[in-house]
Amino acid sequence: MTLQDPAATHQNHPTRGQAAIPAADICAVIVTYAPEPALLAQVVASVQTQVGHVVVFDNGSPGIDVAAALAGVEAVTVVTSACNVGLAAALNRGIERARALGVGHVLLMDQDSVLHAGMVEILAQALAALSAHAPVAAVGPQFVDARSGKSAPFVRMGFPFNDKDYGGPGQTVSCDFLITSGSLMPLAALDRVGGMDESLFIDNVDMDWCFRAKAVGMELHGVCDAQMRHRLGEHLRASRFKPHGVVVHKPFRLYYIMRNRVRLYARPSTPRVWVAQDVPRLVLKFLGNSLFIAPRWIRLRFMCRGLWDALRGRGGPMPTP
Repeated sequence: MTLQDPAATHQNHPTRGQAAIPAADICAVIVTYAPEPALLAQVVASVQTQVGHVVVFDNGSPGIDVAAALAGVEAVTVVTSACNVGLAAALNRGIERARALGVGHVLLMDQDSVLHAGMVEILAQALAALSAHAPVAAVGPQFVDARSGKSAPFVRMGFPFNDKDYGGPGQTVSCDFLITSGSLMPLAALDRVGGMDESLFIDNVDMDWCFRAKAVGMELHGVCDAQMRHRLGEHLRASRFKPHGVVVHKPFRLYYIMRNRVRLYARPSTPRVWVAQDVPRLVLKFLGNSLFIAPRWIRLRFMCRGLWDALRGRGGPMPTP
């Protein structure tokens, strides 16, 4: 583990009071795909009073009309795609719509993230304070997994293990990675770093963007007082080694996980320390899914296909059989 001076990674900032970045200058971008209607309504309700506008990009959801479900909800624009263009492209299209509204910041969100009251204001205040000292690409909240109830730490990469930091009240934590959902970004940072990599389609889109942000000298910070409830993975599987269970992905997601992580290994913006620690993790994921989680043969086929396409440099959506 890489040891760091806590003073270099923790900062105390005021988290209450008037935000330096007004809510009207922030647009939330929510990407949906076959959402649960009741949960989506809860997600939108939790954010719409905290930002100036909400853009919902529906990624070709089958069996649900997201635009109809949100019809009449104030300050919400629904953009409907005829097909699933992938998470990265959906985020980019949503950000484009936010730019057209004239805002200077975007709050990226998943369809299953419910914000606590005041979360955006706390993030905005921290972003303004931190940006006064260094270029900041994004700030993000501390989230609780909606199913396990476990709070997630902020991560700084090290070898052989990451430094997982939960911080404390009133603190911000310098980190190397933020999940997409809940991240507050200045559009100027997206101009400098670039948009989401659409060739990745689904998985590791946020990881790649964070790596690129750090590579150009921008900072990422977790804000401990900003809170939200978020769902990780498709479902949790009981484990004798992890009391909160392990995240289990559907077989088709394993294709993207294998393909995209291997593709990231070769990129100049990807930290070598992350590659060194992730290769064993990828091997364990491959063995665990092919030996212990049913349907094993189907999981093995998807993973092998992802690895083969990574070696061939294939991006975009998974090709049909």
